[in-house]
Amino acid sequence: MQFILGSGSPRRVELLAQIGVVADDIRPPEIDETPHKSELPRPYCARMAREKVAAVLAETDDIVLCADTTVALGRRIMGKPEDAGEARDFLRAMSGRRHRVITAVAVKHGDRVWERDVVTLVKMKTLSDQELDGYIATGDWQGKAGGYGIQGPAGALIPWIQGSFTAVVGLPLAETAGLLQAAGYPLWRQS
Repeated sequence: MQFILGSGSPRRVELLAQIGVVADDIRPPEIDETPHKSELPRPYCARMAREKVAAVLAETDDIVLCADTTVALGRRIMGKPEDAGEARDFLRAMSGRRHRVITAVAVKHGDRVWERDVVTLVKMKTLSDQELDGYIATGDWQGKAGGYGIQGPAGALIPWIQGSFTAVVGLPLAETAGLLQAAGYPLWRQS
């Protein structure tokens, strides 16, 4: 049995290491992440996790974990910004407002799939032009849903969250541990 992480996210690797889980292999799946017309953020995020885990090639006895993190402002899905201009637009839209960060996790073992999603409320402070320009200049927005990562410089822009901090980073650890155990992964084994 191998544990396969179906994600190229270094943040997910680091989060799994916090609970003693190290992937035997990392196989990020290639799927189309385009939202369907009128698709809402939470169902979209869950669909992405399911499609990712289904796309990872694995042996029957392997355990595969995939996740998707989506930032939602109302019904609007804020994906990974294409460029600094789009990142700026996302951050301006969230400035002074609450938004939701949804992280869905799917774990596959054989033909069974276990799934969970976690919704966390996040408040972004009202951003001055100087703060916005300064954050964009860090480049930290690149490759991150909604154009920010709470675990980096953007942490200074987030005064309040309600829910799971690790879910906002990219993997809700409590829920992930439960899914891994349900799939038969020996999480708390003695070495």
